[in-house]
Amino acid sequence: MSTTDVVEFWNDVYAARPAAVDPRPNVCLTETVIGLPPGDVLDLGCGAGGDALWLARLGWRVIAVDVSSVAVERLRGLALTNGLSDDRLSAQQHDLRRSFPDGAFDLVCAHYLHTPLDLDRAALLRAAAHALRPGGRLLVVDHGSTAPWSWDQDPDVRYPAPQEVAADLSLDPETWAVEMADARTRTATGPDGRTAEVTDHVLIIRRTV
Repeated sequence: MSTTDVVEFWNDVYAARPAAVDPRPNVCLTETVIGLPPGDVLDLGCGAGGDALWLARLGWRVIAVDVSSVAVERLRGLALTNGLSDDRLSAQQHDLRRSFPDGAFDLVCAHYLHTPLDLDRAALLRAAAHALRPGGRLLVVDHGSTAPWSWDQDPDVRYPAPQEVAADLSLDPETWAVEMADARTRTATGPDGRTAEVTDHVLIIRRTV
């Protein structure tokens, strides 16, 4: 599938939603980052931008990427509204199948990076792990269940366990270590205000050298 087709698909998804005025950060991110010294962070699939804004407000230097130009332009507008300069929060459009942001990072986040379109997720997350500085962390949070408001309501969808995701990356254990591979259940609130119990699959990989 061409980049144009992928952009159009995700633009339609985001355009169908009202633009968020103050998007919330993901819970797994806030629980992981609190206590870490701010540094350089890459947010893969930034969506509405809640994670990127929260990190930037804490003093992190954020590169936030999404394939959707709608999502990217909305986040740029929110950054300006919040007084965040481009060197504090840079929102960039990338088709991650074909381009990956430059730089070395202390944290790379990939929250709910699921798509019905063609994407070699293992290759992408492997590139993310290689973009870490020594001591840096890759945080991957995947759906472990289907929320009522999810765009993907396929009853046959399978959610790989975090251990499976880590194994698929084939990272050298001399350089990367799995710090966490866990399933967490929480009560979540959807965009329309509905609540439901959902499961998150949380994987944290740390670059040791």
